[in-house]
Amino acid sequence: METELKKAIERAVKNEPLAKAMGMELVELGPGRSAVAMTYDPVKMDNIYGRAHGGAVFALIDEAFETASQTDGTVAVALNVNVTYVAAPGAGDRLRAEARMASRTRKTSLFDITVTDGDGALIARCAALAYRTGKSALVSLKKNEKE
Repeated sequence: METELKKAIERAVKNEPLAKAMGMELVELGPGRSAVAMTYDPVKMDNIYGRAHGGAVFALIDEAFETASQTDGTVAVALNVNVTYVAAPGAGDRLRAEARMASRTRKTSLFDITVTDGDGALIARCAALAYRTGKSALVSLKKNEKE
């Protein structure tokens, strides 16, 4: 992955409204892979039963998927995301979503994504399929920076 693209993805995550609101941090980025972390805050992220809201965990998964799927330099968008929730995180748990490309064709790429807590316990597992648009990720990211 070229350095300019990596820096553009890193800047985009730092400035992305959802990532900022949820305290997400891009902690690893390389060809076909990404890791994003956040601290689980029950005050902002619990559901109506006082347990972890699946949407909070999904948002972390989606951020890892989003960043990993752009690393080949092509804008990629989600076609299908299948999440299996295994356990609920506890208050203050540092969650980490790791996305790794499993396969890529001319038009799609498939990612395996896991979410773990600070002790390495599995919180969720995901298979996500992206559509590769053929558009330049770097051009799109730079254009968005100026808007």
